[in-house]
Amino acid sequence: MMAKGMKIGAAVCTALTVLFACLHLESLAITAGTFAYHLLMRLAVGYAFDKTLNNQVDYNHPWFRMRAFEAKLYEKLRVARWKAGMPTYDPDAFDRHKHSWEEIVQAMCQAEWVHEVIVLLSFLPIAVAPWLGGWAAFVITSLLAAGFDMMFVIMQRYNRPRVMKIVERVQERKGHK
Repeated sequence: MMAKGMKIGAAVCTALTVLFACLHLESLAITAGTFAYHLLMRLAVGYAFDKTLNNQVDYNHPWFRMRAFEAKLYEKLRVARWKAGMPTYDPDAFDRHKHSWEEIVQAMCQAEWVHEVIVLLSFLPIAVAPWLGGWAAFVITSLLAAGFDMMFVIMQRYNRPRVMKIVERVQERKGHK
């Protein structure tokens, strides 16, 4: 559902950008173009990671280890309260009936990387502000977009230690057989 909505949104925003540009409605073209960029960029980054990594991520990589400050931060951010309300682009990747817990952890790690790259690329539209003007609009949309994706990074990092405990238990059981 979310995937379809993002694709439709990207197509509509792209079409509106072209339409508004042809009608010389620059402000509307820039607004629609900025939305199109953010949606298309998210789709492209996710696609690139899926094609190159295919959820085959080394979840033992140091990058994925929880840092000392994180538990307190997540508590202050009340992640446990809002994480369940977050949308999922590909719910099947996290379905424990379709995947092993280890595969789910790998998907979580890949999702984290996807959202971290998106956070960085969210600031790219600011680079066009010198030619198009509207610094405030580009900065605000970039900050909001980056903040939105940071919520997904935080959610993945919050959930991973809990799922890793399950993975470790499953591996211990397999080792004892």
